Amino acid sequence: MAGFAIALLVAIGLVGTLHYVRNFWLYRGFPPPRDPAFVHEVGVTQRFFVASPALGGRSQPVDVYLPPGYATNPRQRYAVMYLLHGFPGRPAAFLKTVQMGVVEDVLLAKRRIRPFILVLPFGSTSTFTDKEWANGIGTGEGWETFVAHDLVRAVDARYRTIPLGADRVLAGLSEGGYGALNIGLHHPGEFRVLESWSGYQLAGNLKSIFGGDQARLAANSPLLTLARAAPKLRRTGAYVWLYSGTTDSFHDQNSAFAAKLSRDRVAHSFRLVRGGHNWAIWRAQATNAFLVASAHIGGKHA
Repeated sequence: MAGFAIALLVAIGLVGTLHYVRNFWLYRGFPPPRDPAFVHEVGVTQRFFVASPALGGRSQPVDVYLPPGYATNPRQRYAVMYLLHGFPGRPAAFLKTVQMGVVEDVLLAKRRIRPFILVLPFGSTSTFTDKEWANGIGTGEGWETFVAHDLVRAVDARYRTIPLGADRVLAGLSEGGYGALNIGLHHPGEFRVLESWSGYQLAGNLKSIFGGDQARLAANSPLLTLARAAPKLRRTGAYVWLYSGTTDSFHDQNSAFAAKLSRDRVAHSFRLVRGGHNWAIWRAQATNAFLVASAHIGGKHA
């Protein structure tokens, strides 16, 4: 009997530990997202899959947050914010930890922003496999093309978007911030606003992705490709918003990139935020990410 009691206590303790670990992975120590009482209409999360030619036909999961009112306003079309996760990571962190859905609900209830469809693609083959949101050297490794072409076309076909670059935002945190800039500079005009949250601007020398090819590394380093992309970024009215923590190891790259944006006359805003490279900063800046995006998109609205 005593042995059974001990085993039961051990089992309960194990379940409790697993529950804690799972919750920490989902919410990173923050409480689960919850809309405040004054928000009476909330968005809806969906998932669909994109069969991507750029990925050799691989079917990638994509989470979508439809803003409040999407179902009840069938004639309205919407701007889209694409959100690229970091490494290791999953797209759900934008909703569960950064609480982007709750933040959008609140800002819409306060009439401070235009509504966005949030699109959260999974940018890898597993949580702990690094792809850098870049076109790699292998066959079926076109992660950049997946985002800029296959994903955008699939979202425009499936949802009531405003299918114009002027009404698209490409944002990301950490590796996703790098990806947003790298993809945005390679495809000027496809996205009006580019947001890098604690990203970096020099490609890491990852042989599995870039093959140790210095030319390929340079071609995927926004610090080195900005000058070439700048004329079209200016013509298409692009706006770049980036921030970095004061103790973030990437803050020097961010400062250098901001200086080059100024030199090349690309509209932008750069902020150093007190802190490091962590979820607290990304969560605290979520409201600003929406406000900047809403203020700088604009095209033909239905």
